[in-house]
Amino acid sequence: MRKDTIESLERGSYLSFATRRKSGDLVATPVWFAPDGDSYYLFSAADAGKVKRLRNFSEVRIAACTVTGKLTGEWVDTRAFLLDKPADTARALQALRRKYGWQMRIGDCFSTLTGKMNRRKYIRVERPAWSARAG
Repeated sequence: MRKDTIESLERGSYLSFATRRKSGDLVATPVWFAPDGDSYYLFSAADAGKVKRLRNFSEVRIAACTVTGKLTGEWVDTRAFLLDKPADTARALQALRRKYGWQMRIGDCFSTLTGKMNRRKYIRVERPAWSARAG
């Protein structure tokens, strides 16, 4: 893992988040994400395919991308986990609000009004380590 790959990933607003189907095929989705400590946090509707797939496989791939999912960086293998504890979900939401500010708050407001806020699932992605030898 190269340091510039990680830095490029973290400068962006979107992350291509690829989860594995039972067939082994990867399904990539562009998502908002926020770094915090040794993790990235993201969210999704609880009934979304990526959430269902994470229940079967924690191994994922991530890459920097555009809002439409066009890759702007290299794929990185890592692991992701669904969050269940209120303290963990609060940390994820705080990290996302810190990164996206008013955009996240407006989304939260509409999600609350439509009843989707309580149906969100938060995800923790292990932050890849970089190797000085590789970069």
